[in-house]
Amino acid sequence: MNTRPEFNFDPAATAAATSLSANRRSLSSKLLLLTVLFVMLAEIFIFVPSLAFFRLNWLIDRLNLAQVAVLVAEAAPDGDLPEMLRKQLLSSAKVRMVALKRADQRRLILSEPLETPVGKTYDLRGDSRTTSIRRSPAHLYELTSDAVMVFFDDPLNSIRVIGQPGMGAGEVIEIVMPVAPLKQAMVQHALNVFGLSLMISLLTAGAVYMTLNRLLVAPMMRLTEAMVRFSAQPEDASHIITPSGRSDEIGLAEAELAHMQTELHNALAQKTRLAALGLAVSKINHDLRNLLANALLLSDRLTSLPDPQVQRFAPKLIASLDRAIKFCNESLQFGRAAEPPPRRAPVELRSLAIEVGEGLGLPVPNKIDWRVDVEPKLVIDADRDQLYRVLSNLVRNSVDAIAADTPAAEAATAKFVKLAARRVGATVEIDLTDNGPGLPRQARAHLFLPFQSSTRRGGTGLGLAIAQEIIAAHGGRISFIDDPPAEGAVGGAHFRVLIPDRQA
Repeated sequence: MNTRPEFNFDPAATAAATSLSANRRSLSSKLLLLTVLFVMLAEIFIFVPSLAFFRLNWLIDRLNLAQVAVLVAEAAPDGDLPEMLRKQLLSSAKVRMVALKRADQRRLILSEPLETPVGKTYDLRGDSRTTSIRRSPAHLYELTSDAVMVFFDDPLNSIRVIGQPGMGAGEVIEIVMPVAPLKQAMVQHALNVFGLSLMISLLTAGAVYMTLNRLLVAPMMRLTEAMVRFSAQPEDASHIITPSGRSDEIGLAEAELAHMQTELHNALAQKTRLAALGLAVSKINHDLRNLLANALLLSDRLTSLPDPQVQRFAPKLIASLDRAIKFCNESLQFGRAAEPPPRRAPVELRSLAIEVGEGLGLPVPNKIDWRVDVEPKLVIDADRDQLYRVLSNLVRNSVDAIAADTPAAEAATAKFVKLAARRVGATVEIDLTDNGPGLPRQARAHLFLPFQSSTRRGGTGLGLAIAQEIIAAHGGRISFIDDPPAEGAVGGAHFRVLIPDRQA
């Protein structure tokens, strides 16, 4: 028969593992595209203002060149320039007309015929005398909108630009120029800036992409791959992720994932052991019960013998066999959700403690003393058979620990196991102590956990787990007291059981 428990996992795990590489490429490409997009958006916020300032500076340069042309024209005798020189001055300044205003008199210095009328006028008198540009939002918006509109303007149109000349040449200088040279210069500047921005964007995006891919995407994909592989085969310990040792959030996530995978792997392994144990118990349960039944029939015949010793021990032997058969019938109870509900009744604790000692062969002459410190009239409200199992498990653990102790330690101090009890209000406190070797520190961290609390060779680690479940069903609790025994011996173990009375 197959003892391996069945575990149901998501059937899509295999498909997810198959397409993980494609998803990784998709995530990386998305990261690259988003990085390029955001960098280009940042470049746009730089590109548009740069066009506005380029247009402003270009127009200011035209005003300065026009001023130079004015100075040349005024230096000519009687202000009469040769036609060729006049055309060269206007062509070098890329303007059609230059006018200068002095002392409230406006005079046309240079001019040539215009093919189209003047459309728009731009007043740069606040910008042409200083290199610092006004930073008000309205002014920046105006400069930006004027620069953008140049690309939609007709190159054959003409514009009028007003500025303030330097070097005392006058109060106001005006030029009329076609839009075509300005538009051509701005298009060339836009292409240069766009090419440079694109190159910077690609370099920046590549650097950001490789950094983020190495620091974030690759570790996250490693976590995803580890989860997908582990979900497909959680019983394979090789699929548990190995933390990279990073000290950031990724490293913490890797460590927590490794911890959870380890815990789940151990839990599945424990379930496998429980399944195997349940199958083994179910196989031996039938034969063992028959053997115990035969032993009970033979024990019944002993009661007919007149020997006083036989008459004294035969009833106890029969009771022990009855209890063993009952334990055998309930051997699979621990593998179920809980122990059977306790059938509580008043129990004389002292007689039950003496019966536990007799069932374990205590005291052992010259080896282990059995001490019962319970008042004869102390009554506890509990299920007698279940409480017998609890006390028997605790006492057996103490006896086994003392028996496994070294002969030197055994000879140095008289060994004992002591059961003491007292009533505190509506609760009975039972203290079980011994002066054996005590519990190791590593064993105390796993007390009351099945298959993990045993400290002796060959132990199953189920005794304390069963005891805790039974006491919890009574509404009480069992705990290990990390204090030296009352007798002051070095080492030893001290367990305390608290069982409250039932409420009326």
